[in-house]
This record gives sequence, structure tokens and C-alpha cells, in this order.
Amino acid sequence: MIYFLCKGLLRDRSRSLIPFLVVTVGVALTVLMEAWISGAVGDIIETNAKFKDGHLKVLSRSYAEQQSQYPLDLSLTDTQHWLQILRQKYPSVNWQMRIYFGGLLDFPDENGETMAQGPVAGTGIDLLSPDSKEKEYFNLNSALVKGTLPQNPGEILVTDQFFERLHLSIGQSATLISVGMDGGMAVHAFKVVGTINFGVTGLDRGAIIADVSDVQEALNMIDATSEIFGYFKAGRFLKQQAMTISQMFNQAYSKPNDPFSPVMQTFLDGDIGQAMGFMDRYLAFILIIFVFIMAIVLWNSGIMNGIRRYGEIGIRLAMGETKNHIYFTMLGEALIVGIIGSILGTMVGLIPAYYLQEVGFDISSMMGSTTSSILISTIMRAQINSMTFWIGFIPGVLATGVGTLMAGIAIYQRQTAELFKELEI
Repeated sequence: MIYFLCKGLLRDRSRSLIPFLVVTVGVALTVLMEAWISGAVGDIIETNAKFKDGHLKVLSRSYAEQQSQYPLDLSLTDTQHWLQILRQKYPSVNWQMRIYFGGLLDFPDENGETMAQGPVAGTGIDLLSPDSKEKEYFNLNSALVKGTLPQNPGEILVTDQFFERLHLSIGQSATLISVGMDGGMAVHAFKVVGTINFGVTGLDRGAIIADVSDVQEALNMIDATSEIFGYFKAGRFLKQQAMTISQMFNQAYSKPNDPFSPVMQTFLDGDIGQAMGFMDRYLAFILIIFVFIMAIVLWNSGIMNGIRRYGEIGIRLAMGETKNHIYFTMLGEALIVGIIGSILGTMVGLIPAYYLQEVGFDISSMMGSTTSSILISTIMRAQINSMTFWIGFIPGVLATGVGTLMAGIAIYQRQTAELFKELEI
């Protein structure tokens, strides 16, 4: 029967070509849309993970309760001890110290008098270790605007907007005035060696990046850190693996009654977890809209096709074929068209999706900048995943089936004599 239906579709293109083209184009757009949204979501995940949340992170219990305030006095201590444990037990993850702080950056003139100063938000990352991945995570090579990256202790990067506003120069001496981990005043000298863009107005107005060892020394945080960040060496967030590692670590080392004991959180434990849920619902909503639109188009196509086939249906009824059999054979034809169209549409949609994944779409001209930033990439990419290969079959097969299901009802609303009379012979 399937062979018979396929043969009929091939011989009579009037009843298969238009639905086939509609399904192919609709599925191709669905596949491309899913890959594009997955790329956008993946970019959001990785940007937040690299700068704010990490795939995993370890911090003290008391710090975790107030982490939006970055309380240095509640920082995690015995950092080297915990780093050794983490690197031994979970080698599939890169573990890095990270310190967030704030303060006033003062720039003296040749006489030691204040020439300019401004408030800054600071981030301490591992810039000098040869095996550190922090430069890559922060996209520093692309985000660098002027000067060079820190090569020696005591060197820092400042935002380009802050640099220009205060009329600074590369090599300028700077003094950080802040509050140390013990609550006392902390003063430390640095040298500005380069400028960067974060891509966010609030940070670009005043932010610095320094080596984490320099920040520990400046803020009296010897063997202490705000948070220990973990990034999967696979290069992407692995949800199930992250949850397993977090549960194992917390069961073994976290003590609920000790406010300074370590606790491990996953990327989804932060605010971004809610945003991820929203994006999943948004993708489902878009898919439903596609199914609805395609069903209407194919319904109309099915009605027109049914009108053209009234004579054929009349002959089949006159020969003794039942309405139910005719109805279900039309559904079978629709499923064949839907499956073949979905296969071809998926292949067509994967071509531009793969190009956008590997090459990407450069939006730097739209942003008015040719320089990348830390938080906003100028290259937008798609991401092909397992869902990309099958998601097109949902609107492709379902919409075709629904369209024919609705259009085929007209068979039961016609009389055999009327259908036969419309042969016009």
C-alpha cells in the first residue's frame, strides 16, 4: 500500500508538489531557527559562566547567602587546600580563583599629588600562570583596545572609557584604595598597561582587571578568595555532570552548621537558571506558532487538492471503496509527504546553520565597533545539537497530518452521487 501511494504521488505532482515545498521550506526555517536560538542561548550561558557564575563554583556558605554584595570578609579560606582537592577529584574541570572587589583608583602626578581618580569595580583573575585559561575565558586578546596584557606582577587593565575620561596614559601609576578582608583600609600600587571593553555601560565607566595574586596581596587575602570557579574542559556546560559533581562535593565537604565551610553551586543555581527556563518555553511557543501556520497553509492546500480530486473520489466511491478507506489513504499520503519533506527540509536547514556555527555572523558594524568586548561578542553563531536533527519533524509531519485531517472531513460531507456527477463526462 505504501509503495502504491508513493507511486501515485510521484505520478500526480499536483497533489504532492505544493505540500512538499511548503513542508520543506517550513522545516528548513524551523531547523535554522532552533539552531540560531540554541546558539544565542549558548552564548548567553557561556558569557555569564565565564564572567559571573562559572559552570561550577565553590564559595563559603555565608558568602553564598550574600554573594550579590561580594562580601570580602566572608571569603573562602585555605584556598590552596581546596584547589588541590578539586583538581584531584574532578580533573575534567578547570578550577580558577576569582576575587571581586571595589575601591577608588587614584592617579598621582610627577609630584605625587592626585591628578585624577575614580571609583572602580575590580576583578582578580589568574593572568600570569602559564596554564591559566582566564585570558581565554575573558576574551582579553580580542577585548584589548590599547596597550598590552599584564605580563608582570603589579600590572592592571582598565576600561577604555575610564582611561579616556581621566586622560590617562599607558604606563600610568595608579593607587588602589579599598577595604581589605579584615575590614581595614587597603592601599596598593599598580601600573596601567592596557585598556579593554566590557561591552556594558556600567562596567565600562570604571572597572579594572588585575592578577589574583596581586589582589590577594593588596586586600590582605593571603590564601583566600571570593570564589573558586570551575569550567568543563569540554568547553560547554554539562548539566547532568555539573549536578553530580556538586552533590558529591557538598555531601563530602560542606557542613550546614559551619558558615565558613565550602559549598558548591552549579550554573543553574543562579538567576540565569530562570532565564534558561524562559528560553525553553519561548522556543516551544515559536514551534507551536510554526505548526499552526503550516497547518493552515496545508489545510488550504488540502482543500484545493480535494476539490481537484472530487472526480477521483467519486470514481473510488462508485467502485465500492469506503469513505473511511479514502480518508485514511489521504492521511497516509500526507504522512509520506511530511516525512520526505521533513528529511529534505532538515538537510536544507542544516546547511546555513552549519555555516553560522562555524563562521558566524559579524555584527560589529551594527554595534559601531570593530573591537570585541568581554561580555558581548561581535560574532553571533548558531549551535547544532541533537534537537536540531529531529525538531523539524514535529511541524513537518504534524502540520501535514493536521492539515489533511481537517481538509479530508469534506469527504464525509459529500454525497456519492454528487461526487460522481462532478466527473463532467
